Amino acid sequence: GPYDAASDPVVAYDPKHAIWMIASLPLSATLSTPAVVVSRSADGLRWQNPVSVNANSPGSDKNWIVCDSWPSSPYYGNCYLEWDDTMSYGQIRMSTSPDGGLTWGPALSTTNFAEGIGGQPLVQPNGVVIVPIRLFTGTNASDMVAFSSSDGGVSWSAPVTISNVQLHGDAGGIRSGALPSAAIDGAGTIWVVWEDCRFRTNCSTNDLVYSTSTDGLNWTSVIRIPIDDVSSAVDHFIPGIGIDPATAGATAHIALHYYYYPQSNCSASTCQLFVGYISSGNGGTGWNTPIALTGPMDVAWLPRSQNGLMVGDYIATAFTNGVPHGVFAVAQPSSGSTFKEAIYSG
Repeated sequence: GPYDAASDPVVAYDPKHAIWMIASLPLSATLSTPAVVVSRSADGLRWQNPVSVNANSPGSDKNWIVCDSWPSSPYYGNCYLEWDDTMSYGQIRMSTSPDGGLTWGPALSTTNFAEGIGGQPLVQPNGVVIVPIRLFTGTNASDMVAFSSSDGGVSWSAPVTISNVQLHGDAGGIRSGALPSAAIDGAGTIWVVWEDCRFRTNCSTNDLVYSTSTDGLNWTSVIRIPIDDVSSAVDHFIPGIGIDPATAGATAHIALHYYYYPQSNCSASTCQLFVGYISSGNGGTGWNTPIALTGPMDVAWLPRSQNGLMVGDYIATAFTNGVPHGVFAVAQPSSGSTFKEAIYSG
């Protein structure tokens, strides 16, 4: 179309209508940008012109899309799109499509007009949509929270608190932050992972932590993922969780990709960036030995954004036939003013 670029791509599949969708934010130096667009495809190869979800909000950010893939759900085939509206101080928006992304309903707010960032909607087998997100402003700003819909996206509840967030600023000028990464197991249990320093003395570095819920209302106490000892200097950030949808509960297969520094107390000239991986085959009761997938990368190799050196705001973990695949950015030494960074899978 008439745009210069697209940002924040998120993929969903609607099995009822047999449609692939990619939600993204179109960018233009000269045109007013729609809030979010959705590209549709029946085969993943040939794509229709993007559908504008809401053309009246040019300040959209951090979109995410999911489709109800449970045949037993009363809302099977509904797709739900979340974003925040920076023109309204980060107010959370939700839109619903009942027809494979052809048309989208109005941009709805939560009942208390909450403001947040980085929401990731998930659908339970009973059709309830739960959206973990980080609060943006207000009394409990920076809390990890969740809101929900039990009526197919007609209305959205006020957020409930999952936990407060305790954050150690990542070194080296890298762009990161405690955005949630969320996934659902085959029985409908929600997992939310984020970076947090509460288990470290003086909040000296970030672990990856999580909380789970079966209903989006009641959440477990925060649990630390034991990638390394609490006395280590390793700093972990930008997690991406995936759960094998064929598993659940005590036998759920959890996989997690993330970035890390072996030494948190580093500078732009000394920070060494790695991509790590850890998994659990028993619902988090025990964890396998973590491994480094790539690195070290000098942070100076990364492209610059207005908020720091950037590998992206998200990292992905997706299962196919029981096998987890990570999707992550890897940088190589830059050539003059040209950066060399690409997306890899492993």
